[in-house]
Amino acid sequence: MAQQHGIIVLVDIENALRTRSLDGNAYWFDNMKFLGSEGEGTGRLVTIVPGTYFLDGSQATEQVLNWLPAALGAIPPTVPRNYLAERERAHDRRTLEQLAALGGEGGPGGVDAAELTRLQQRVGRSARKQAGGRGLTAGKLLDVTGKTTSSAAAYNYPAPVITDITGQAVSEKIIYPAQYGSPDMVYDGWYWAATVDTSRPGVYPYTMHIQLHELVEQNDELVWQSVDLTCESSLKITSDPKRNAFTGAGLGVLPLPAVPPAG
Repeated sequence: MAQQHGIIVLVDIENALRTRSLDGNAYWFDNMKFLGSEGEGTGRLVTIVPGTYFLDGSQATEQVLNWLPAALGAIPPTVPRNYLAERERAHDRRTLEQLAALGGEGGPGGVDAAELTRLQQRVGRSARKQAGGRGLTAGKLLDVTGKTTSSAAAYNYPAPVITDITGQAVSEKIIYPAQYGSPDMVYDGWYWAATVDTSRPGVYPYTMHIQLHELVEQNDELVWQSVDLTCESSLKITSDPKRNAFTGAGLGVLPLPAVPPAG
């Protein structure tokens, strides 16, 4: 069975959009630190990929990389898929109830203008997708706590989207990346993965293409605009014989004593 490597790309979206760069705004993590991965939590991650082989020299197992993007300071991607829609519906329901109560207190002529303005602001502004463009579907702006906000400076950023993987590791056919569908809807059912040619030890850089979304005002409405940026990471393929994790020796039967030790 192929060994699975998980690589997380954590993006500071606010700073990345302001500087138009992922340099210093992308933080990389993987699950191979125990084998020697370097640069965990920085923008200079070197992921160890063991190029293990059997004693006869044949390749032991293929390795598979899985990349998942995440946004720093955003609503966690692990919340249920209908979380945002439920929050919007609950907010609209509360606002309608308060508007109905406000209208019943003093009648049409006795509505408190200040209170009416406050409720209108609570509704929040909708962010729409550009016609023919990429972005999110229409929805209210939520802050990082999941509450509706009318402030365009305090909204929750959409998660980063990986659009491509290029670079030396790809051009030299060290990795074969592709986008795959999955029943896991945390990342909209899509994720990027790659098989690795572990027969060629060495360090191979690759470039990650990431799309962010920026909220801009056009024609008196808020619109998500895509911003495409890149960042780099590296793979270090090692060459070690396949070992027994318990004994540190070659594969085989565990060295169990013939007679259990006396109690």
